[in-house]
Amino acid sequence: MDGARELLEAEREQALRRLEDLTGAFDEVVAATRDANADDEHDPEGATIAFERAQVAALARQARSHLAELAEALQRLDDGSYGVCERCGQAIASARLEARPTARTCVGCVAAG
Repeated sequence: MDGARELLEAEREQALRRLEDLTGAFDEVVAATRDANADDEHDPEGATIAFERAQVAALARQARSHLAELAEALQRLDDGSYGVCERCGQAIASARLEARPTARTCVGCVAAG
């Protein structure tokens, strides 16, 4: 678990920056929509703007979800349950935690479904 907090905090900072960038991009798309033709059905650019808005919104939701996972992982680190599989109670391999620091289950339990 050495370095787990640093890894989680670094990922958290990266996710916060990504969310900030996505929020700015979403605001830009919304602003562009205000200046665009409101008739999406007949405007060849309308579908593109609507798609961009939906895509940026989905990416922002993913970033928020990842931030929540990171917060939960930090909580597990604080309460001593970080690195313990929630299904079988065995230790999660350090290689898995390095690759996926928010992992809640071991590889065996993931494979078992």
